[in-house]
Amino acid sequence: MAAITVWQPQEEGFKEICGLLEQQISHLSSSDKSQIWNHLQNYSHLPDFNNYLAFIFSRAEGKSVEVRQAAGLYLKNNLRNTYKTMLPAYQQYVKSELLPCLGAVDKHIRSTAGTIISVVVQIEGIVGWPELLQALVNCLDSNDLNHMEGGMDALSKICEDIPQLLDSDVPGLAERPINIFLPRLFRFFQSPHASLRRLSLGSVNQYIMLMPSALYLSMDQYLQGLFILANDTNAEVRKLVCAAFVQLIEVRPSFLEPHLRNVIEYMLQVNKDTDEEVALEACEFWSAYCDAQLPPENLREFLPRLIPVLLSNMAYADDDESVIEAEEDGSEPDRDQDLKPRFHVSRFHGSDEVEDEDDDVVNTWNLRKCSAAAVDVLSNVFGDEILPTLMPIVEVKLVATGDEAWKDREAAVLALGAIGEGCINGLYPHLPEIVAFLIPLLDDKFPLIRSIACWTLSRFSKFIIQGIGHPKGYEQFDNVLMGLLRRILDDNKRVQEAACSAFATLEEEAAEELAPRLEIILKHLIIAFGKYQRRNLRIVYDAIGTLAEAVGGELNRPGCLDILMPPLIEKWQQLSNSDKDLFPLLECFTSIAHALGTGFSQFAEPVFRRCIDIIQTQQFAKVDPVAAGAQYDKEFIVCSLDLLSGLAEGLGSGVESLVSQSSLRDLLLHCCVDKAPDVRQSAFALLGDLARVCPIHLHPRLSEFLEAAAKQLEISKVKEAISVANNACWAIGELAVKVRREISPVILTVISCLVPILQHAKELNKSLIENSAITLGRLAWVCPELVSPHMEHFMQPWCTALSMIRDDVEKEDAFRGLCAMVKANPSGALSSLVYMCNAIASWHEIRSEDLHNDVCQVLNGYKQMLGNGAWDQCMSALEAPIKEKLSKYQV
Repeated sequence: MAAITVWQPQEEGFKEICGLLEQQISHLSSSDKSQIWNHLQNYSHLPDFNNYLAFIFSRAEGKSVEVRQAAGLYLKNNLRNTYKTMLPAYQQYVKSELLPCLGAVDKHIRSTAGTIISVVVQIEGIVGWPELLQALVNCLDSNDLNHMEGGMDALSKICEDIPQLLDSDVPGLAERPINIFLPRLFRFFQSPHASLRRLSLGSVNQYIMLMPSALYLSMDQYLQGLFILANDTNAEVRKLVCAAFVQLIEVRPSFLEPHLRNVIEYMLQVNKDTDEEVALEACEFWSAYCDAQLPPENLREFLPRLIPVLLSNMAYADDDESVIEAEEDGSEPDRDQDLKPRFHVSRFHGSDEVEDEDDDVVNTWNLRKCSAAAVDVLSNVFGDEILPTLMPIVEVKLVATGDEAWKDREAAVLALGAIGEGCINGLYPHLPEIVAFLIPLLDDKFPLIRSIACWTLSRFSKFIIQGIGHPKGYEQFDNVLMGLLRRILDDNKRVQEAACSAFATLEEEAAEELAPRLEIILKHLIIAFGKYQRRNLRIVYDAIGTLAEAVGGELNRPGCLDILMPPLIEKWQQLSNSDKDLFPLLECFTSIAHALGTGFSQFAEPVFRRCIDIIQTQQFAKVDPVAAGAQYDKEFIVCSLDLLSGLAEGLGSGVESLVSQSSLRDLLLHCCVDKAPDVRQSAFALLGDLARVCPIHLHPRLSEFLEAAAKQLEISKVKEAISVANNACWAIGELAVKVRREISPVILTVISCLVPILQHAKELNKSLIENSAITLGRLAWVCPELVSPHMEHFMQPWCTALSMIRDDVEKEDAFRGLCAMVKANPSGALSSLVYMCNAIASWHEIRSEDLHNDVCQVLNGYKQMLGNGAWDQCMSALEAPIKEKLSKYQV
């Protein structure tokens, strides 16, 4: 039998690849890095290129560690793409070269080996590499620190990347790998080497969420280990102890209950740790505790000690990037990297409002923000109870004088904002003094005090609006309004951002109360529009859009439009169709079109035309970006579709002349079958809006639109893109009431999708259930003879869903369907009569006289059909308030 030849590198190939790697990492090399990269890419097509990299990484002793590490990292990336297509013998070669590196003398080589090993395990699992587990066990059981660290490093990466693999059965192994490793990890908790304590604890922590039975059964040992490590000299280890307690309180609080006092006491101490990252990890505990809905009394006795710690941690650190950024000049143009990624939320038809988180201006999470979040959560759990501890400290900080005390003053204002919702009962009587104190801070010399004063005022905006009717209430509101407008024109970027965001919050609460000040507000926003750099310009657009939504048709006043529209139109003309700064402007126009209604018609044609152009260009760019002269970005399509929806809703049938002269129908159909869910979501929203105002233009491709919409309702599709299903369902209902019997070809398909949705109501979102119930009713109304034979399959879940919907026109349509079906097939609802009575009783008042009469007929029909005995039996199954509500239908 011939001996198996082991792969050997060719000297020439070895030298060439080493040379390229040396040039790639050299700071001195003048060669073009992209050229070197291309050379390496050319090599990567050779079947044994990965073998060369593995050989250089593990055996090129004469080469620098940097070159060997570069070969390893290149190998890691290459394996992700090529491992599955490699010859089995070459796969085996690479793996056999990696294992000895776990004990390498150089730390970087050990660490890179661990990273590559984890990638291989991600690709082929543990089954494909039986030698690995034994190699890791040998390393952990060795007395050599290099081997222990190398094995532990690789194991920790596997635990982090694919923890579930170690908690699964492996053919040929008597027990799961986690059972083999866990005792060894616990043993390392007591290692004299900080690196081993850190890696072993980090690895076990990865299993808290998964909670394999091995960890569940050794929980006492784990907790003992955590208590031993709690005061470790190494900050990383203390941080991991805190992280473990935070995760345990989130997912398995019962384990901590016997030790809760000790854990809380410990977290309180570590919240003052000199290492900020440790303190931050500890600080997460308080919100996690409250979110886990554990008994508040366990925490109550600690509040007098906890709150001062949180307040002292709320002051800015000297090196906080916000403090450095706050000095930046407002006239300095933004760089591209200053622009935060923005996410457009696609149009959604329904009752589930997506709540915006308060964006505390800069996004880095740190001890200050975490402490403020903890105070916020504690104030919501304990309410006014925390005020006797908190307010004396806040009051002292607020009146601290001198420039050096500005951070304390700022933290005190932040604290007031943090408790603004949870402690409002206790604060409300003092609100006039609080507001009166905050308004002068809007003009403080320190920009971060000006910005936090804006945010804190916005936290009270709901209550400031509520007080408008009281004596001096309007004056207080007006002072806040004018104060924020002053700060919108601040020269400091941070203050501009905070003021605009605070103003947007105030606008949402104030709505029509803004009308008397509308022109002055618009003048300030338009000055800001001319003054701001790119990043904050987005927030001005948002504030204008929010204003439009708040005041609605008031915006049609001639003076207002003269201030608002010319600068926006000028900006609209300046930006090209591929400029991303167009997104917030498109969103802003959507809100304005909606608010102005038919008043927008004077601006509508160029806006409509441009949306069509943008969608066309993007659909072209998707196929051929070079010929289209633009890079594909679906966000352009989504924003344009949503603006077209705003036009259709605002202009009503006035949009018809624009639609008839455009290619919108074909473009829209294209978008309804797009791969991207957010494109389909906005497309179906527009389809429904067009169905309402100009269905005739959808006619030529009606069957294709209906087929595309029905496809979104298949249960597998619903689960992966619920908002798309929601809008598609709504659009089918809108089409049904317009095209009536022409909807019949898809009726059975749609119903077969809607019934399972209604049957799984508890697992799906409220809006989808409401829209499904309404659409089913609308289909029944237009084609009762097709729907009524299937009634008994869906009457109960359907009536349950109908009884949850508030009174409106859509609910009227659904009940017209109910009445039409019952007339066509009275016996179909007999077994669901109680559910139907509950649904009818859910009406506050049926405004439509003919529907009211139809419902009376239906109920009286059943009363006669059943005879008194059975009818009375049905009535006795209803609750008293339901029976009372049914009396208005003469039964």
